[in-house]
Amino acid sequence: MSNLEAEVVICGAGIAGIAVAYKLAVKRGVKNVVLLEQDAPLSLTSDKSTECYRNWWPVKPPERPGDAGTHGPDGAMIALMNRSIERLEQIARESDDRIGLGRRGYLYATAEAGKVPVLLEAAENAARMGAGPLRVHDGKGGSYAPAPAHGFEGQPDGADLITDKALIRRHFPYLAEDTVAVLHARRAGWFSAQQLGMWMLEQARAHGVRLVQGRVTGVQTTAGRVSAVEARREDGSAFTVRTPCFVNAAGPMQKAVGQMLGVEIPVFAELHLKMSFPEHLGVVPREAPMLIWADEVRLPWSPEEQEMLAEEPSTRWLLEPFPPGVHCRPDGHGESNTLIVLYNYHLEPLEPRFPLPIDPHYADVALRGMARMIPGLGRYFEKAPKPWIDGGYYVKTRENRPLIGPLGVEGAYVVGALSGFGVMAACAAGELLAAHILGDPLPEYAPAFSLERYRDPEYLRALERFGDGAQL
Repeated sequence: MSNLEAEVVICGAGIAGIAVAYKLAVKRGVKNVVLLEQDAPLSLTSDKSTECYRNWWPVKPPERPGDAGTHGPDGAMIALMNRSIERLEQIARESDDRIGLGRRGYLYATAEAGKVPVLLEAAENAARMGAGPLRVHDGKGGSYAPAPAHGFEGQPDGADLITDKALIRRHFPYLAEDTVAVLHARRAGWFSAQQLGMWMLEQARAHGVRLVQGRVTGVQTTAGRVSAVEARREDGSAFTVRTPCFVNAAGPMQKAVGQMLGVEIPVFAELHLKMSFPEHLGVVPREAPMLIWADEVRLPWSPEEQEMLAEEPSTRWLLEPFPPGVHCRPDGHGESNTLIVLYNYHLEPLEPRFPLPIDPHYADVALRGMARMIPGLGRYFEKAPKPWIDGGYYVKTRENRPLIGPLGVEGAYVVGALSGFGVMAACAAGELLAAHILGDPLPEYAPAFSLERYRDPEYLRALERFGDGAQL
């Protein structure tokens, strides 16, 4: 197998690369697609996902007509996610729900009265841009319907803002007593990303996609367009795949792969970790939604611990305020009592390297941060079960929108910068990239994710108006 030929070569068999292969081969009948992957499919970052999804992209109001499109924060993301969730729901139906799609929602909570108008404005703007209607429950009427533990059919979209403290205590008694408001984003939940990826891969291979083991080492061009891909097997032997079309779906390595074509991809990487542990005390109900604390946190240390931490410069930072965003969700089925907790407080750009560098304080910080929202978790401080810690790199653009489209070299494309939303966006991202490759009509949101957007002076000026996309 020193030389191969393919209509399309996709670098990377993570969830994004597999989604492109699935769309090309299964839905559009492209006969000769090669997925090049140096390791097992879905094994680098896709299987480290929190496996959640949302169409909740709270946005700043447009500053002028048209801002909600290519230049505005951020109706394009809501449109992309709505399309991806439609495809997730379709796959759940087609596969007899092999992916275990649920729709419990994301629950943002705050103890700061000043945050309530902020949540309200964000929800109103998201509703205008297609996330679904806002329902306010302030004790003056209206009926709140909690999300079921399983399934996704027949559920509301949009969001419920609850400021009636009695209603909060009735449905979420495990939250901190000083919680003044919760916002329940409804078209959101989680699923098995591994099963989604494997289902699409099985379908793709049944339609002729070849999974080839190898690491891309170069991309050849002839007369300014892609002509071949160079790769190397684990045993060191080299081979070439002749092709007119190359897709960079290399995840954390997308920047390096872009440089093989002489293209500088404007992304950077952040390390995001998560921990899971057996939550055997049952503090968090198994039917709970994703739970997110919207306020800054001071970790709950005892006076003795505070004194000890203050003594050393290397630990003094643990006494400082931590950013909003600590979150958790139940994981597993049946008798499972696993709780996943995530808290990303070190977000400086890093060069991706493996194995991942693990913060030795991470488990303690994540647990104590989550206990601010769910005080009952404090019962684990003295005898916490041994946690499992993993994670991956969020590779993102400055404005935290993905890159989906041509790479500036004829025949070269990218699907990347899927920072923290790779598994939830994969179906729509794969569909959009396939449309670019095949010359199909593009959806209205396509320019918002093109590399060409950075050539637009108006877009560059608009970057200052983008928020963080509710990034977790």
